[in-house]
Parts: sequence; structure tokens; C-alpha cells
Amino acid sequence: MLDEAISTIRNAFCGSPFEGKLFLVGGLIRDRLLGLPPEQDIDLVCLCDALEAARWLQNAGVADHSPVVYPRFGTAMVSVRGIQVELATARRESYAPHSRKPERVEPATLEEDVLRRDFTVNTLLEDLFTGERLDLTGRALPDLEARIIRTPLDPNETFIDDPLRMLRAVRFAAKLEFQIEEDTWNAIRECAGRLEIISRERIRDELAKTLMLHPRRAARGLDLMMQSGLMAQFAPEIVEMVGVEQNVFHLYDVWTHTLKAIENLPEESSLDERLAMLLHDVGKPRTRTVDEAGGVHFYGHQQVGEEMAGELLHRLKFPNHTVTRVSRLVAQHMRIGEYSDEWSDSAVRRLVRDLGEDMESLFTIAEADRAACNPEHHYLDPAVVRGRIRKVQEEADYARVQSPLDGREIMRIAGLAPGPEVGRLKDYLVNEILEGRLAEGDREAAERLLRQRLEQEHGRQGD
Repeated sequence: MLDEAISTIRNAFCGSPFEGKLFLVGGLIRDRLLGLPPEQDIDLVCLCDALEAARWLQNAGVADHSPVVYPRFGTAMVSVRGIQVELATARRESYAPHSRKPERVEPATLEEDVLRRDFTVNTLLEDLFTGERLDLTGRALPDLEARIIRTPLDPNETFIDDPLRMLRAVRFAAKLEFQIEEDTWNAIRECAGRLEIISRERIRDELAKTLMLHPRRAARGLDLMMQSGLMAQFAPEIVEMVGVEQNVFHLYDVWTHTLKAIENLPEESSLDERLAMLLHDVGKPRTRTVDEAGGVHFYGHQQVGEEMAGELLHRLKFPNHTVTRVSRLVAQHMRIGEYSDEWSDSAVRRLVRDLGEDMESLFTIAEADRAACNPEHHYLDPAVVRGRIRKVQEEADYARVQSPLDGREIMRIAGLAPGPEVGRLKDYLVNEILEGRLAEGDREAAERLLRQRLEQEHGRQGD
């Protein structure tokens, strides 16, 4: 789809006034060189009016919709073959002290345009028509080879102008498994406080994108947020977990345990599950106690964590349904681990009822939580609880099935008086339903099967 969209765009501009003035830029080229599947969008930098170029695509009949234009920034958005395409006039920018939005935007050369971009590995250009690749900073290809995240300009200037790029640096380092260049890293630590000018929604989105990386990479991204001081700017509650020692069930402090648990989540786990894993022990620092024997306890940390998680997610402008569900998962995350072999069937059924639609997510969380604990003193294997729930549910399914024929009808057909024989024949009909040989409520088929059964039994007695 992506290559088809690029070909369609190239053909639309072929022979036009825009030919030779359009260049692919950014992640598309980076990911191809790294052998990674590229994201399904296209960025074009234009040595011409990008708005006019977008209208040309519309007039050529290849744009899926009318361009969405931003004249102040010289950018336009269209869609081609379902692929999002951003066209931007080559420009240079200057920023006001307390805003990440450019105060002044002016047309510029390609050399000036790439310098305004976030990281050197995202500055590579490719001529849309000839395929010629351009590294105008002279650092993009070497940094890609060395697997380094570095800013094209002085990193302090870059992060002061647009502090969101600090979170992007962390995310790219985690996603691509790159290292952050030393000066860039030091600038992030020095400029972390600048995140205060970034909207909570933007921070939320970067946090979510980092969390949704491969679990091992997500954990690294979160730890980079912590080490750099970025986490403290928007989630001081999470910072409280660092260095909080636990009991014999754990090998790590609360924060390291949390990262290990995230690493053990399945790749298909949802954002809600990953947020809950991040916050499942957020209440521990505020509930930690040590008894006379030196035992460490965190009584009620689930309930305290539920409230803290809700406040944090609400502050970061997560949707209400996310806040509600993640808070509930945090509150319930210990329920599966509380199981005992001594539980009655009714207690197991109560657990299933209480967990409701969250049950599978809570098993996902419990399994990752357990994998991050001390293997010599770990909690109960959630698989044991799964097995018991399955057994109780199967028995419950059996109990819910009703014979199509009641006792009186069976007595009439079989010529029996009240007694255990009637119950035995009713159980036979129920078993036929469970085995799929009889439909529930099919009275005619039930009577036929019952008569066949009685004939077989009578025949055996005659032998």
C-alpha cells in the first residue's frame, strides 16, 4: 500500500511544475534503511508551495479528500490510497519562550529545513523522482549506523524550543534500540522542567505510544523517562516507587519490579492492561510498613493505588472509560493471587462474578506480576486458579442443563414409581444434551432416546 501510494504521487507530479522539487523525508527512509516495516504515512518536504502541491494532487484525482491546509506553517494534509500524506514547504522556524509552536515561519532551503527537525536520523531526504538519497547534515547516516539519537542543532536549543522532543527522544531510543548521544541526554536532564509548557494531552499521547512498544522496549522507554527526570514532571507518584524495598516475595524495589512485570506482558496486551501494570503497585510507597520482626508489608496498597491511578490518569486527560477501567484493574490486581485450594466452589464463583469482564485482563496482569517476583518465594501460579475456575464453570454448566422431560413424564414413559431410577434416567438425558446428541427442550427427541434406552436395558436384562 505504501509503495503504491508513493508511485501514485510520483506519477501525479510527473511532468508538472513540481517535478524535482519534492523529497521524501523522515521515518520512512530511516525505517527502510534499518530493515524495519515503515509506518504507514508519508512526509514530503517541498521546494515549492506545499499547499499548491496538495491541490495539484486533488485536481489530478489521486487525493482521497480535499487537502486540509495550515497556511501559517505552509503544510497540507491529504490521503492517497488510504495513506496519510503531509506536504510541507521547506522552512525555518523561531519560537517564543513559553510555547512549542513556532512564532515565525519562513521559507528556507533544504539544508535549513532539515536542521529544524528533531533528530539526525529523521533528516534523511530522498528525491521523489530520482530516488537520490541526501544526508544534508552529514550525520544522519553515521548516526543510523552507530544507532544513536542526536539532535541536528544544539540539543538545549532544540528542547527549549520544543520540549515534547525530549519524550520523543526517549521513545525513539526505546523503539529503535538506540542510545541517546551524551550531549543530547544531558540536555534532556537539564531541560526536563520545560515539559510544563506541553499540554497534558501531548504528554499522554507520548506515554501511550511508549507503553505500546514491544513490552521489553516499553520498559526501557519508561526507565529512560525516569532516569532523565521527565517522569517526575508529569507523574511524581510513579517516581515514589524508585528504591522502595519489598519483602521476600520480591527480588527488586517497587520500580524495578514494575519494569520487569511490564517486560513480561504479552505483545498483544492492551493499553489498559499496560497502564494497569505500570500503576499496579503505585500505592506501595504510601502503605509500606515494617513489623517488629522486620517483615515488610503493604496493607491496602491496591485501594490506595486505585485512587492514585485514577487521579494520575485523569490529570493526563485519559478518556473516562480508560480511567475507570485501569483504576478497577489496579484495585483488583491481587484478587487472583489471594486464591487458596481451601476455597469453596461458591467462593470461586464469587471471584468470577467480581472480576466480570476484567477477568482475562487480570490474569494477564497476574501472570506478568508473578514472573517479576522472587522465583523462590513467588505467589500462586495463576494457571492453578484458571484450572479451578474452569472446573467450577464446567460443573455449573452441568447444573444449569435441564432434562426436557420432568420426573412425572419419565415415570409415565418408563412405568416407574417415584425413586432413584427416575433421577438416573433424567441424568441420562442431561448427559445426552452435554454430549451434543440432544437439544435442550426437544421433548420429542428426548422421549425417543429414553424409550431406546429402556429397550436396550430391557434387552440386556432378558439376556
